[in-house]
Amino acid sequence: MAIESTARPHPAAFHFGPGHRIMHANAPFIEAFGADVVGQPAREALLGLPPKAFALMDLVLANGKAGACRLDTVGGPRRLVVAPRRDPETGETYGVTIHLKPVDP
Repeated sequence: MAIESTARPHPAAFHFGPGHRIMHANAPFIEAFGADVVGQPAREALLGLPPKAFALMDLVLANGKAGACRLDTVGGPRRLVVAPRRDPETGETYGVTIHLKPVDP
């Protein structure tokens, strides 16, 4: 018997390169930030995120190690998790994935 989850997915997206161009976003991400963010640089499209969110994205892209931080956003406190995306042949980090999860205030 399969167990069904009633948990709703959290906003998540894939960003490419040092400009963090948003290449793919799930439905909750689109609902939170709008459909027009796909294809845009994250700093220009994700206006509701504080500067430390982009600093973490830059750090993960540069060092290739996942990171997380707590953010205070208009929608309430969130935990931002950023993970590197690597080329399987070269090991080069070419982008990051981000996940925004609600946290208790």
